[in-house]
Amino acid sequence: MEIRLDWLLRAAWVAGTLPILIASLPFSLVHSLHGFLLEFSSRGKTQQSSSHKFTVPQRFFLHFYVVGVVWTTFLMLATWCYAYKMAPLGVAAFSFSAAASHLTGSSHVFSLHKSRVADAQDRFEVWKSAFLLFLMEIHVLRRLYETLYVFKYSSSARMHIFGYLTGLYFYVAAPLSLCSFCAFEVLNFATDQVAEFNVKGPEMLSIIEVDLWRYAMPIANLGWWQWVGAAIFAWGWIHQCRCHAILGSVREHRDQGDKYVIPSGDWFDMVSSPHYLAEMVIYAGLLIASGGTDFTIWLLLAFVVANLAFAAAETQRWYLKKFEDYPHNRRILLPFIY
Repeated sequence: MEIRLDWLLRAAWVAGTLPILIASLPFSLVHSLHGFLLEFSSRGKTQQSSSHKFTVPQRFFLHFYVVGVVWTTFLMLATWCYAYKMAPLGVAAFSFSAAASHLTGSSHVFSLHKSRVADAQDRFEVWKSAFLLFLMEIHVLRRLYETLYVFKYSSSARMHIFGYLTGLYFYVAAPLSLCSFCAFEVLNFATDQVAEFNVKGPEMLSIIEVDLWRYAMPIANLGWWQWVGAAIFAWGWIHQCRCHAILGSVREHRDQGDKYVIPSGDWFDMVSSPHYLAEMVIYAGLLIASGGTDFTIWLLLAFVVANLAFAAAETQRWYLKKFEDYPHNRRILLPFIY
């Protein structure tokens, strides 16, 4: 039976989202589920000091972004090369493809991917996947930088091992969800290219000319939905960068012996968890850039929204409990609404 990657990813996103939605319902029957998920998802300041069983240091967040950067970089480069060689947009032939054809010849053993993607819509989908992975790469690279140089995690800050494993899974599955349309073809293509390079590496290097402009040029042929999505992505990306800088300065003052202060500035003046709101905007931008036709990316966004909304509600409760003078007009996550 054929394994459908998109079905597996969709099932995983639904399995992760449904318990959060059920636990968020205002019924006494789900209180136990709410507490169960809260124990698994809490971290840092919302983590109960007495509940350190099955926890890891919060600084292990670094592992999420190392995995995210390595995996996304591989998928992006492999998808881009596959798109360039096998799914050209607007140009009949590229120098790289010509060089590879000269190398392989009609009887070369590595013939699985010699034929290009014939359908114009399929070629567009491949390039769209490469573009989405490029945006994801920008995101995870910044998150890695912030984890190393902006956030100063306390040595006592912990997170549950379940939340840690969920984070690792997320940064493997999210990039795959952005390219599920062609992921198997791309991985097979990358495997064939590595095998071919092992056989004819020096000869390939001697004739292949890498023209970065030709690699990037097909992006100009993408539709306006991709650029609208990229603009929304950039809007969320910039605000999350600002909000993380604010949070980093708060933690820095705390490490210097100052008491914990209420964050302020940028979107913090409207909501308690603006970095979560910005994350939602980022993934909404990815959805719009995808054209909104891939149900897998819809489910990815649903998981992000459900997970962060659940965490934001607990963060709001912590702020209200910690500070008597906390601004009561500051919403949880959505300005003027929630």
